[in-house]
Amino acid sequence: MEAAETATCRSVDNFNPLITTIFQVSCILVISHMFHILLKPLGQPGPFAQLLAGVVVGPTLLSRIRRVEDFFIQASSADYYMFFSFLCRMLFMFSIGLETDIPYLKRNIRVVSIVAGGGIILSSICAAPLLWLLIKVFTVTKSRFPFYLLIFTVLANSASPVVIRMIAESKFDNADLGRLAIYSSLISEMSCVAFVATLTACSSTIRLVGAIIATLVTVLLIVLNNYLPFVFNKRNRHNRFLTNSELFLIIFILLAISLLVESAGYTAITCCFLAGLMFPREGKTCRTLLHKLTYAVNTFVLPVYFGYTGFQFNISKIFNKLTLILTVLIIVLSAGTKIVATLAACYYLKIPRNESLILSFLLNMKGNYDLIIINSPPVPKMLWENDIHDLFLSVVVLKTLILAPVVAIWLNRGEFCAHYPTTLEILNPESELRMMACAYIPRHVSGYLSLISALSGCPNATLNPYVAHLVELRKKKKSKLMYHQLEDGDQYSDEEEYGGNDVVQITNTLDSFISETKIPVHEAKIVSSFLTINQDVCNGAVDLRVSIIFLPFHKHQRVDGKMENSMEGIRTINQKVIRHAPCSVGIFLDRGQTGFQQPHGSLSVQNIATFFFGGPDDREALACSKRILMHSQVSLTVFRFIQANSSIQNSWISDASHKDEEVVMAISSIGTENEMDNVFVDSFYNRYVAQGKASLIEKYVSDGAETLVALREILDNMYSLVIVGKGRRENSSLTIGMSDWEECPELGLVGDLLASSEMNFSGSLLVIQQHRHSEEDEALITP
Repeated sequence: MEAAETATCRSVDNFNPLITTIFQVSCILVISHMFHILLKPLGQPGPFAQLLAGVVVGPTLLSRIRRVEDFFIQASSADYYMFFSFLCRMLFMFSIGLETDIPYLKRNIRVVSIVAGGGIILSSICAAPLLWLLIKVFTVTKSRFPFYLLIFTVLANSASPVVIRMIAESKFDNADLGRLAIYSSLISEMSCVAFVATLTACSSTIRLVGAIIATLVTVLLIVLNNYLPFVFNKRNRHNRFLTNSELFLIIFILLAISLLVESAGYTAITCCFLAGLMFPREGKTCRTLLHKLTYAVNTFVLPVYFGYTGFQFNISKIFNKLTLILTVLIIVLSAGTKIVATLAACYYLKIPRNESLILSFLLNMKGNYDLIIINSPPVPKMLWENDIHDLFLSVVVLKTLILAPVVAIWLNRGEFCAHYPTTLEILNPESELRMMACAYIPRHVSGYLSLISALSGCPNATLNPYVAHLVELRKKKKSKLMYHQLEDGDQYSDEEEYGGNDVVQITNTLDSFISETKIPVHEAKIVSSFLTINQDVCNGAVDLRVSIIFLPFHKHQRVDGKMENSMEGIRTINQKVIRHAPCSVGIFLDRGQTGFQQPHGSLSVQNIATFFFGGPDDREALACSKRILMHSQVSLTVFRFIQANSSIQNSWISDASHKDEEVVMAISSIGTENEMDNVFVDSFYNRYVAQGKASLIEKYVSDGAETLVALREILDNMYSLVIVGKGRRENSSLTIGMSDWEECPELGLVGDLLASSEMNFSGSLLVIQQHRHSEEDEALITP
C-alpha cells in the first residue's frame, strides 16, 4: 500500500503514529459525513462518499502536501492502519453474519449459488490469459501461483459489505432482488475465500497445518458462542439487554480467536462471518449485539474501512501509459466477466432482464477480500512488487468509484424496489408472508403471537413477522446523570426510556414465544407523536415491504364481558392507518382467555369461522384464512352469505332443490366483482374444501334481519376466532338495516356488530381491509 511504501523509507517517527492514525480516522469520518450529506440528495450511497473521502485524505489529494504526508505517514503507521482495518473487518463481518436471513438463504440457496457460481467459474477461466499477459509485462518469475490467486480474486470477488450498504441505504434490502444481490455477493466472497484458502493449504505442509489450526479455532469460537448466550440470557432474564462487561467478553473472544486465525496465515473474515451466522438468535444476547453493533458498524466502522481503502489509492501511480492501459483492461475484463456470467445465470433461472442487469452491476462492487489479497504477501516476509500492488489497488478503487454512482442512480429510479405484494389475495399461500403487528401495551402482543403462531402453520411457507411497539413521544426529560454515573448496562439514550416497563414485558414475551415455537419474530419500536405516528407506521410498512398490517382494536373486554376503551387516540390512529396504509390492514380484537389461543403446543383443535359476503375485503379475509387453516391445530369453516332470491347456481349444483342444504358454493349476483368472488371461492373449494382441509357452508338470507339471525345461530357454536372483511355493504341487500346501530365504522357493518357486547360473542375478531391504491396514499408515503 502507499502508506506502507512511504513508511518503509523512513526510520524515525516524526509524530506519535497512534495519534496520527486517530487523527486520520477522524478526518475520514468528518469528510465522509460531509460528502454523504452533499451526495445523498443526488441518490449516492454511503460507501461511495466514504471511499471518496479516503481518496481526498490520501496521497491523491491532501497527502500530496508535504506536511500532511509527513504527519499521516510515519515509519510505523502502516502497522496501525492494518490493525485498525483488521478490527473494522472483524466487527462488520460478524455483524453481517448476525443479520443474515438464514430461512431465506435456505429457501433460495440454489438460486443464490447459481448466480454467484457463474461469476466465479467464468472469472477463474478468464484469469488464465490475464495471468499470461501480466507475467510477460511484469516479468514475474516467482510466486506465479499466488499471482494467479490474486488475479482470480480481483476478477471474481464481490465485496459483500459494499453491496449490503448500497442496498440498505436504497431501502432495497427487503425486496427479493435486493436480498438476492446481498446473498449472492456473500456466497461469492466466501467462495473466493474458501477457494484461495484451499489451494493455499494444499501448496505446502506448513500452510496445511495453519489451515487445520484456523479451522479448529473457528469451531471453538462457534461452540463458545452457542454456550455463552445461554448463560447470559439466564443471568439477564429481567433485563432487556446484556451488561457492557458481558458484551465486551463476547467481542474480546471474537477478536482473540480472529487474531489466532490471522497468525496462522489465513484471513479471519470467514471465521467471524460463521461465528455471527451460527450465533443463537433467541434471547437478549443477540438483541444486545445487534443493538450495539448495528449503529457502531454503520456509523463508524464501515466509513473508516471504506475510507482507508480510498486512502491507499494514489492516482499518480496510473499516469504511466502502460499502467493506465492495464488498469482499463482489467476493469473492463472484470466487469464484462461478471456481467456476462450473471446474465447467463439469470437467463437460466428466468429472472427478468432488467433485474438481471442491475444484479450484475451490483455484483461488480469491489473492496473487501480482494484488498486483503492485494495487501497480503505472496510468501512470508515478501510484498508484491510496487507496480503490481498499485495496479490492482487502482482497479479495485476505480471500479467501485465508477460503478457505485451508476448503480445508485439505477436503484433510486424505484422500478426495482416497488412495494409488492400489498395484498394477500395475489400472494401464493405457500410463498413468504411479511406482516407487521402494531402494539401499544403488552396485552396486545399476546394476541398477535397467537395469530403469528397460526399463520406459520404451513410447512412450505415462510412467515416473516415484525412486532412494532408504538410509543407516544412525550415531552423530553433531561437526565441528571452523566454517562459514567449510569448503572452497568444502562443506555444513555432518551429513546430507550420511552415505553417504560412495557418494553421489558414485550421483550420477555417475545423471547418466551421464540424459545417455545422457534418462530423468529423481529422486534421494532416506533417512537412518535400520536398525531403523526400513523405516517411512521405506513412508512415502516413500505420499508419492510409487508403485505398486511395488524392493528389492535381500541377497546378491550372487561371481566364482566363489557367492552371498554383501552387508550385514548388508538381509534384515531387506526382510522388514519386504514385510510392511508400502503398494504392491507387487519384490526384485531383479542378477547384474552375466551378468544383465540396460540395453536403451537396446544392439544385441542380451535375452530375458526370466516364470513364471506363478497367483495375485495372478504376475498382478502379468505386469503388470510387460507394461511391459518394450514395449521394442524386449526379447523376452518367458511360461511358464504347469498341473496335468497338468487337464481344463479354453481356449475356443480345440478338441482335447485339443493338450495336449503349446506352446499359449498353459490354465485350471489351479476357483475365483475361477483365474478372475481366466484373464481376465488371456486379456487378455494377445489384446493381446500374438496380435499377435506376446510368446510364451506352457504347461508341464504334476504335482508339484514335474516343475516343477523344467521350470525347469531353461527356464533352459538364455539368459534375462538371470526375473520371477516370490512366491506362496503351500505347498499347491500344482505345488510339492510344493520347500519342503524353502527358504532365503529372502521370495522364495517358486520365487524362492528360482532365487536359489540350485544352479540354475546366471546371469541376474538379479525376485520380485514384489502389495500386500495390511491394518489393520496402515494403522496403520503415516502419511498
